[in-house]
Amino acid sequence: MPANLPPQYYELERAFKEEKDPREKLRMAEELLRMMPKHKGTDKLQAEMKSKISKLKKQIEGGGGKTHGARQAAAHDHIEKEGAAQIIIIGPPNCGKSSLVDAMTHAKPLVADYPYSTREPLTGMTEFETVQLQLIDTPPISSELYENYLNGLIRNSDLVLLVADLGSQKMIEDLQYIISLLEEKRILLKKGSSETPEDVRISFKPTVICAHKEYEDEDGAKQRKLAELFPEFKMVATSILDDDSLHLLKKTLYDSLGIIRVYTKPVGHEPDFNDPIILPIGGTVEEAAVALHKDFAKKLKFAKIWGEGKFDGQRVQSDFVLEDKDILEFHM
Repeated sequence: MPANLPPQYYELERAFKEEKDPREKLRMAEELLRMMPKHKGTDKLQAEMKSKISKLKKQIEGGGGKTHGARQAAAHDHIEKEGAAQIIIIGPPNCGKSSLVDAMTHAKPLVADYPYSTREPLTGMTEFETVQLQLIDTPPISSELYENYLNGLIRNSDLVLLVADLGSQKMIEDLQYIISLLEEKRILLKKGSSETPEDVRISFKPTVICAHKEYEDEDGAKQRKLAELFPEFKMVATSILDDDSLHLLKKTLYDSLGIIRVYTKPVGHEPDFNDPIILPIGGTVEEAAVALHKDFAKKLKFAKIWGEGKFDGQRVQSDFVLEDKDILEFHM
């Protein structure tokens, strides 16, 4: 079976071979793996790339990837993904990033009323309708501070949550500074992730703006200003005192990831709604089977499906395109 790799893959592969920085090579290798179609024709290619990724991680963890004396960067510039997606939270000092993580996860970041209280990244898990999402709290970004390891963390994340402080007089200036600074580092914050940059060194990151501390914007003027100046981003107003706003934020994050949930049911049993298979939008029955186990997919004869707009128990083949919340029953 042919690999059917996209043209962008070969361009990025050339850049990967020429790159000398192990951390940047790791980012490129993970992007190459992500770009590979998941089918039998790429099994060997996937295995080779996973091996390269493993070697690069060992090189970096062993100290071989230190550059420019950035010892701290070596400790924080890569965080293993957990759950369905990794979402990095960035913003200016005292915007409320840590309070959001505290309210939405079981992590316990240092929440203080003075700037720069967060000095290292901290992870926590939050849940949206049985889907586990990994949140990363990060040090603030300002003209006084930018931790270089944030480059790698942002590039490797699936989604960026940019926090705007509705209680700050510098809210617009702070956001514009962060967006411009990341552009200088070839990280472009975008509404979605469908675009592919011509320059493979550039990373497009889908981004949601969190208009935080909504009760400090009594007439909504600052939220309207944000929507006017940054129309290219989805925006959600939040407060740690408003559970509904936090739920809406989780839903917006999930909707922005471009993924679907697929549930499975053993033959003759009820569906398991606790641990869905996570696939990109457009994912197929075969990809769902591969997500369970590669050998399992090879033995698959057909599947039965339940879902909105479908006949219950409809028989489908491996190339059938799935939708969010479909239920699959695999037959060998």
